[in-house]
Amino acid sequence: MFVQNFRPGAAKRMGIGESDLRPFRQDMVYVSISGFGESGPYAGKRVYDPIVQALSGLAAIQADRESGRPRMLRLIVPDKLTGVTAAQAITAALFARERSGRGQHVRLSMLDATIAFLWPEGMAGFTWVGDETERARPQLAQDLVFETTDGFITVGTVSDAEWQAFARVTDHPEWIEDERFASANARVTHVTERLALMQHALRGRSSAEWLERLDAAGVPCAPILSRRELLTHPQIAANRLIVEDVHPYAGPMRQPRPAARFDATPAAIRRPAPLLGQHTDEVLGELGIGAPEIAALRAGEVVG
Repeated sequence: MFVQNFRPGAAKRMGIGESDLRPFRQDMVYVSISGFGESGPYAGKRVYDPIVQALSGLAAIQADRESGRPRMLRLIVPDKLTGVTAAQAITAALFARERSGRGQHVRLSMLDATIAFLWPEGMAGFTWVGDETERARPQLAQDLVFETTDGFITVGTVSDAEWQAFARVTDHPEWIEDERFASANARVTHVTERLALMQHALRGRSSAEWLERLDAAGVPCAPILSRRELLTHPQIAANRLIVEDVHPYAGPMRQPRPAARFDATPAAIRRPAPLLGQHTDEVLGELGIGAPEIAALRAGEVVG
């Protein structure tokens, strides 16, 4: 098994891509973990956990109760969640190899793992097509949310290079020499002052303007999408994550496909969750119980 989490294309350039290693082990399970996926407008972007929180709708779900301002989770949930999802996908791939003797390439993005995870509660109001409702469950949390003239964005400045690029893009080169922000540790120590200055600088332009400028300078950033906006965002659309179907009883619905994509054993949503007792006959039949016995069990209200 081989696992890598470089940006798309990096492993290939280093000579350790899936196609490079496959000749050595045909039964190898090769796992590629990315931030946003291998195609689409965000595929080549740098990424940190808060960037995925913003793009996935997680920050919007955590919005402040009174103001509606998006909030970040204090924990690096997308980072850890992606690891858990990857472990589950690896287990499935190893099981498939045990049955078939074949290896495969498993692809997983932080964005897909996070949206699939938050969907049951966070996107419940958008499951039924044509009956969308905002059912927010806001929580208070410290965040990296910055207000612009027309919305909210998030910006990550962890490394010295990213902070320096941010200072130049926002026309504050003096921040580069400021001792409070001269190192990663100093920027953490003076986080309150730093975030206040960042917010003051970012308030003067629109989200689109800032995202274009920051992205060109290599500063990790993303719009903070509402749950409705993420349904049509080009990166999520490029990942073909959200699928629509018709529930046999409730009508048109949407939900995320399984986040990990298997090239040898493709996963898909085969059918909706069963109704109470819907598969009773099928399950009992697999246990070798015949139709007369099933009828007797049902008549005796042993099964539904």
